Amino acid sequence: MSITQNVCRIKEQIKKATSSSKTNPSDITIVGVTKYVTPDVAEELVSTGLTHLGENRPDKFLEKYTILGSLVKWHFIGTLQTRKVKDVINKIDYLHSLDRVSLAHEIQKRADKKIACFVQVNVSEENSKHGLSVSEVEAFVTNLAAFDKIEVVGLMTMAPDTDDEIVLRACFSGLKNLQDKIQNLKLPHAPCDHLSMGMSNDFEIAIEEGATFIRLGSSLTSVN
Repeated sequence: MSITQNVCRIKEQIKKATSSSKTNPSDITIVGVTKYVTPDVAEELVSTGLTHLGENRPDKFLEKYTILGSLVKWHFIGTLQTRKVKDVINKIDYLHSLDRVSLAHEIQKRADKKIACFVQVNVSEENSKHGLSVSEVEAFVTNLAAFDKIEVVGLMTMAPDTDDEIVLRACFSGLKNLQDKIQNLKLPHAPCDHLSMGMSNDFEIAIEEGATFIRLGSSLTSVN
């Protein structure tokens, strides 16, 4: 399949997934993850009408940003080291990996605008994953009121690498429950309207459980 065919197939899968949830297909933002592909492939994704791209390394992000610039909305989806904040923070539209106070301080220091941030949560409690524990999130988000350059637009998680639907749904529904708790706080700096969850192997389940941003790599860029 070509990249164009991949995009069409994904959109059809989104329609199917949203038919059994309270979400409309237009409410789902596809973030094309381009960390493993060349700038040419990223450009091809954009040519299909995809308007959101995600990178997880500053050097790869800057390489593609130089070419595509403001043609798309940029998402930084990987762990962002504090020393690298200055290189990317004023070029991105969304940060999906806010998970520590030191990073919030650096964003506050370096940002020229308010940054839309997803707080990263390690719902599955895997040692190999970054993010706050579920029990830490409410206090962390509340304390972000001190940083006027940060807006908490949502929560983000990565599910376990498994085909077990029960495990996946538990992870995604856990983040949805946490979102409900944060929204009930009615914090001006944390509307928390979105959930960034679901990747190529599990995005349909994520949508059924409330995802509004899905991060897709291989399902978009693999061709044969």
